[in-house]
Amino acid sequence: MHPPFTPLIENLPAAVPFVGPDTMERQTGRRFRVRIGANENVFGPSPIAIAAMREAAVDVWKYGDAETHDLTQALATYQGVPSENIAVGEGIDGLFGLAVRLFVEPGVTVATSLGAYPTFNYHVRGFGGRLVTTPYVNDREDPQALLDLARRENARLIYFANPDNPMGSWWNAHDVARMIAELPPHALLMLDEAYGEFAPDGTLPPFDVENPQVLRFRTFSKAYGMAGLRVGYAIGHREVIKAFDKVRNHFGVTRLGQRAAIAALGDQEHLRHVISQVAAARQDIERIASANGLTALSSASNFLSIDCGGDGDHAKRVLNGLLARGVFVRMPGVAPLNRCIRVTVGTAADLEIFAQELPTALKAANSFSSLVSGGH
Repeated sequence: MHPPFTPLIENLPAAVPFVGPDTMERQTGRRFRVRIGANENVFGPSPIAIAAMREAAVDVWKYGDAETHDLTQALATYQGVPSENIAVGEGIDGLFGLAVRLFVEPGVTVATSLGAYPTFNYHVRGFGGRLVTTPYVNDREDPQALLDLARRENARLIYFANPDNPMGSWWNAHDVARMIAELPPHALLMLDEAYGEFAPDGTLPPFDVENPQVLRFRTFSKAYGMAGLRVGYAIGHREVIKAFDKVRNHFGVTRLGQRAAIAALGDQEHLRHVISQVAAARQDIERIASANGLTALSSASNFLSIDCGGDGDHAKRVLNGLLARGVFVRMPGVAPLNRCIRVTVGTAADLEIFAQELPTALKAANSFSSLVSGGH
């Protein structure tokens, strides 16, 4: 017999925020023809970053720099903030776990939007936090509703993503700055900007590292095309950032990841090229949706949510039809967001297959819906 689990762990469900595409392939015994569901950047990292990884590979027998010194300095120069205001970690997801650990214990309340990024919720539940939610409004997280909720429930953390996942919606910098200015004195804003590089100018407010009530999260997984390396960073007040050292895995960010991230920062031309490719592919997905009588929501990310014209059950049938045809996509988890499927930007070849298979998946879903409706 093993020692007893803590009561918290004993009562947590054995669930993960997302079932990965590799897991799904093993479960079905089939490989996906098209992988456009995990918001990965199919256009990949900078060739300069790839070269840096190849060069660093011979030193992979060494641990990475426990202080991520060179990467932190590079980020400080790039973002125009002191290095003491930056914490580097194993992607935003890893940093969420650390930040929640700093502020959440059993009974502490955390405010988020109903249907927002579930990995954040996973960490909150894992540390015994109490989650309270407010609905999306017009397919966007509602800053004012989040503030009102935080005040009403005495929330210690507020989660807000801009641009948002799963809907791709966004607010401008003025609205975000107003939200920050109106934060309750007892609350800290966890501002997830994973897709910020894809957003229109004027979406991201300037950094204010003297404000101890805001932590902003960025990543190399999306626009920089290095999701498999797990490198992200948080920017905030120096005392909050310093506290990460008390709980972080000091050798968690790999040597290859650090070298690649530094090189990627130095290749802004590649970043601009990727952003233009993503914008063009978003337009292609919009055209595919429109050609099938569907509406793609406006997006400031590398994915689009497509309204399937029904409820969550109908969208799930469309999704399952695509999965059965080897096209990996995802969908939001709660109503009314789950009337949509979420399609990540892909290559021209990827989107051609998606365009070929979507009508068949839609036809099957519509036929089932008609049959059920007729039966009533």
